[in-house]
Amino acid sequence: MVRHRRSLTAALLLVLTVATTAPSQPRVEIVAGGLEVPWALAFAPDGRLFVTERPGRIRLVKNGRLEAEPIATLPVAAAGEGGLMGLALDPAFAETGHLYTCYTAAKGRRLVNRVVRLTLRGGSAGGERVLLDDIPGAGIHDGCRVKFGPDGRLYVTTGDAAEPRLAQRRDSLAGKILRVNPDGTVPEDNPFPGSPVFSLGHRNPQGLAWDPSGRLFAAEHGPSGHDEINHILAGRNYGWPEVRGQGGDTRYVEPLLESTQDTWAPSGIAFLGGDLFVAGLRGQRLLRVSLAPDLSRVVRVATLLSGTHGRLRDVVVGPDGVLYVTTSNRDGRGWPRPDDDRIVRVRLEGQ
Repeated sequence: MVRHRRSLTAALLLVLTVATTAPSQPRVEIVAGGLEVPWALAFAPDGRLFVTERPGRIRLVKNGRLEAEPIATLPVAAAGEGGLMGLALDPAFAETGHLYTCYTAAKGRRLVNRVVRLTLRGGSAGGERVLLDDIPGAGIHDGCRVKFGPDGRLYVTTGDAAEPRLAQRRDSLAGKILRVNPDGTVPEDNPFPGSPVFSLGHRNPQGLAWDPSGRLFAAEHGPSGHDEINHILAGRNYGWPEVRGQGGDTRYVEPLLESTQDTWAPSGIAFLGGDLFVAGLRGQRLLRVSLAPDLSRVVRVATLLSGTHGRLRDVVVGPDGVLYVTTSNRDGRGWPRPDDDRIVRVRLEGQ
């Protein structure tokens, strides 16, 4: 039985904290267009911008221009929400040339998600090495965001692969946030010895980001009206499918923010200037979330780009200190324009 209780006081507080404002809208510049469902962005130290396309290509934006040929094409199963998704560059990328990605693959008659490492040599990336395999996959709820944390470990989100009970099973990699070493081995200080599982009880997390003090946050697709922003702690349980949103059950960590009557469908997230920016797919907006320093409450939520660019998939901070955002209008759920999908540069007021 799903529990979802909230006192009147808590409900009023939540309504107040998620009330949106209409700040001065940012200036938007197109970086690249004509992409096919771009999923993740990653900047190299020299300013090159790498982007994944869900059908299986890794593309490169160099000197402000999208190169015509991909640097890699991977044998993905682009079924439903699956395909080529997350992307991260080795913290020592300038020396190693290592790129890490997560994609859906077919194994016989079933789908799995796989985390691999590629090495960039010249103008192409190859030498695929599988780090994690057989993560349950499906046409929905695949997770697959990959990011390096400030601790040098690789973090990977996984969805419940349309089997909600897997999110509560410690012996399943579905519905989790995973943490591994760059070579795919399990860190000795993981919360569950010998396991890559860092946290559990997730439905479909697609956003990872660390605040300036090193605290980890995740954005998670919930059932309609219960999308979540969570502060992620090692070994903790975030409740899915036992609770949705703020369930009032002390066994599970409560979200810092949930969407209630609205649906954001949050994907990529990024911190800039202490605020958390959240790319919304169904919500077709960029949220700017300000948190109290002790994370006890949300101070303010502002809405940017509401409906102006359609579905938004990823957001990262570039080396110029400006936000870069991808659209996702060619994913079968949007209304693409002739130049979709795009990468856009979003300059906030004062930048």
